[in-house]
Amino acid sequence: MASISKTSITLFIITISVSSTFSATVVEELATLKPPPDFNLTIIKNCQHSPSLRYCNPSPMDNLNEIFKFTIVASHLCNESKNPNCIESFPKIDLRNRRKIVPLYLSYTFFWNYCPLSIISIDLSNNSLKGTFPIDVLSCSQIHSLDLSLNALTGDINISSFTPLTNLTSLNLSFNSFSESPVADSSFFTRFNASSFRYSGLIPSHRHYTLKAVFLLIGFPFCLIVSIVCFGWICIVRPDYLHVRKHTFTPAMLRAATNNFSRTNLVAKTDTTSIYKGTLRDGSDVRVDIYRENRENNIDHGGFREECKVLVRLRHENVVRVLGWCGNRKFRAIVTEWTEGGNVEMWLSESVPSWKQRLKLVMKVVEGMCYLQEEWPEIGYDLRTKSVLLNLKMEPLISRFKIGIQNVYSKNIYKFGVFLLEMITNRRPQEEFERGEAGFTEYIRLISSSGDVRDLIDSRMRLPENMFEQAKHGIELGLICTDQSTSKIPSLDEIFNMIAKAYKSCLVLEMQNHRRIHRDRERTHNRVVGKNM
Repeated sequence: MASISKTSITLFIITISVSSTFSATVVEELATLKPPPDFNLTIIKNCQHSPSLRYCNPSPMDNLNEIFKFTIVASHLCNESKNPNCIESFPKIDLRNRRKIVPLYLSYTFFWNYCPLSIISIDLSNNSLKGTFPIDVLSCSQIHSLDLSLNALTGDINISSFTPLTNLTSLNLSFNSFSESPVADSSFFTRFNASSFRYSGLIPSHRHYTLKAVFLLIGFPFCLIVSIVCFGWICIVRPDYLHVRKHTFTPAMLRAATNNFSRTNLVAKTDTTSIYKGTLRDGSDVRVDIYRENRENNIDHGGFREECKVLVRLRHENVVRVLGWCGNRKFRAIVTEWTEGGNVEMWLSESVPSWKQRLKLVMKVVEGMCYLQEEWPEIGYDLRTKSVLLNLKMEPLISRFKIGIQNVYSKNIYKFGVFLLEMITNRRPQEEFERGEAGFTEYIRLISSSGDVRDLIDSRMRLPENMFEQAKHGIELGLICTDQSTSKIPSLDEIFNMIAKAYKSCLVLEMQNHRRIHRDRERTHNRVVGKNM
């Protein structure tokens, strides 16, 4: 090393003719410096004398420019590190607190590739170095001490890069921001204690361990409990968010659907039921029938749920589709499809349905009753003009099922009789008669027995004589169905056959009446034309 040092100094003085005090400007101008003509001979002699020098292998002739630059940088660095005798030895690189020039020296890869073998200590601490670990420094594999503390180095450290540094006994990487690395798992790093890596980021600090322990002991159980509570709340209160528990609604879901049961969503209200229009989370409109508790309507809640499980299975074109239910100790409701056609009572009041239209609707109602009687005799329903809904095609839908009340056949026939009489007379039993349905049927029976049947039929229809007879027979059928003094009541099949026969006959009569009216108009027209001629 002595010979290379002497050569370096000699070449430096000859080439750039400056004083023995080297400046950083010279190092910055290395790109323009060229080795002297006899530089290669000097290098060959040095390699013959000391073959272990790093620039001797591979052939120095291939890298004369880099070796020349290395000699100059080595001389500069020796002086910058305040070595006492830069000519004879170069034991250390000491650039503590030299923030302006350290990045410059680190950029010279050729120097670190030919790092002098005499260097045993490198100290680059407190220089605010940024970026990744300066891996070129590790080319000086013979060093005993390396200090890179008090910088701002970041990223990962390739632990395997330290393996050649077998003589390293002192290492300080503290106060940096490296990425966390399992240094304890490396046999090389076991030679150093924790003080070598304090606040380096390579190993978690005690505070980091404490935070993790606090989270594991307190935070994790707390988060787990909160997650379980939230998941349970969603499953029980708002299962629609998870698309589970099909057909089951909660009070919270129905409150959200009906805008907290606002008055604007209230459709109808009775002594036992409140009916709301609602919109589910998927955007579909529904009808929500809420049943209020009272002594007459105090049924078993378990039975309510079992009955509702049956209701959602109803499938008939004249029975409203039940979407689900809500049943707990304080709140019971049934959710059905929403129909835009209103109900039969509104249809009778707001329009003037023909006799044929009324017969067709009654026939459809009987079809729905037959389905319920045959398939689901355990389900009761309230058959009134208010409770029979209409879809957009003006087809009837039986609704308002009586949950927990058995389907009593005789009662259903009685309800149908009242319904039929309402369809023919367009009268409202509950509003117009003091005794409700009983007073209504007594009134119909009294007028019918006196022979003034025409006064009972909805005068807006203006029925011809042949259709008037059909309406008269309809009143008779309604009175038979509502006669509670006899045990002989017609079956639903018999009722359907009578209504269907009347409907077919109505179609024929309507066609005959239409032809007769057409002939009368032609006769009148011909008579007028004959007079004019």
